[in-house]
Amino acid sequence: MTWLITGGAGYIGAHVVRAMTEAGEQAVVYDDLSSGSAGRVPEGVPLVAGSTLDGARLARALAEHSVTGVVHLAAKKQVGESVDRPLHYYRENVEGLRVLLEAATAAGVASFVFSSSAAVYGMPDAARHGELVTEETPCAPMSPYGETKLAGEWLVRATGRATGLSTASLRYFNVAGAAGPELADAGVHNLIPMVFEKLSENASPRIFGDDYPTPDGTCVRDYIHVVDLAEAHVATARALQSSPGINLTFNIGRGEGVSVREMIDRINAITGYNRPPTVAPRRPGDPARVVASADRIAVELGWQAKYDIEDMITSAWEGWLRLHPEAAHT
Repeated sequence: MTWLITGGAGYIGAHVVRAMTEAGEQAVVYDDLSSGSAGRVPEGVPLVAGSTLDGARLARALAEHSVTGVVHLAAKKQVGESVDRPLHYYRENVEGLRVLLEAATAAGVASFVFSSSAAVYGMPDAARHGELVTEETPCAPMSPYGETKLAGEWLVRATGRATGLSTASLRYFNVAGAAGPELADAGVHNLIPMVFEKLSENASPRIFGDDYPTPDGTCVRDYIHVVDLAEAHVATARALQSSPGINLTFNIGRGEGVSVREMIDRINAITGYNRPPTVAPRRPGDPARVVASADRIAVELGWQAKYDIEDMITSAWEGWLRLHPEAAHT
């Protein structure tokens, strides 16, 4: 099959492209390059520069490359920004998805993998009681970002029912790490690179709120290595190919909660720094605790995460040092 991977020049997208091509699949990257980089796209993989809001551009790309499947990762994804700019997020994430699905179904695409998020859950009752979040846990997003991801799942599922498109929604938990320094997360929106940035500036990392109902008062999250996440896409894509018309929903996580304070302590230890964090006010839209149950994908597809927190931090730090060699601790 040939897969159009939207957002394939981004941090997660580049890892998915690599995993798909290494698995013998053909890939075409479709990216507006607003946050992605053409340098991340492997040699020999076509890159089409365009927005998912541009239906004509999408239609040409799908036809010219004889695309038979889509992996849709392109989206705006900052929780705090979505609170300030909800119209922008709904336009990019929901309308962009609608235009893409319209183009894909018109082109006869058979399979569609949607990049969703644990943000669809909000702060579920299961999490409040220390339980793992399953795919059956009721969804009650706490931010416009989470709302757009849940609306996206509905739209993907409804399109599959109406057209026979095989679909899957993958609910990512917190993604970290890198397959190699050249593919590391260059942004500073996720926790680990945010901490790296502060350490590089000889400043204290920040904790946004330490009064949550958790053991140490800071938010608890489930972290997944980006390489494991990319392999989950390969397993899902193959499942869609073998089961026409199917609809799948999977959590992609490790089932291990790590608090923000614990994560900062581990980063300090691995990088050689010793910068205690400072506490800032809570950010809007942040739930206290969300930790995945990934049992369903393990049972149905045989996928399990292989990498741990230390692997994530170490590989991410190697990538950070490649971009910021002055940050090396001496």
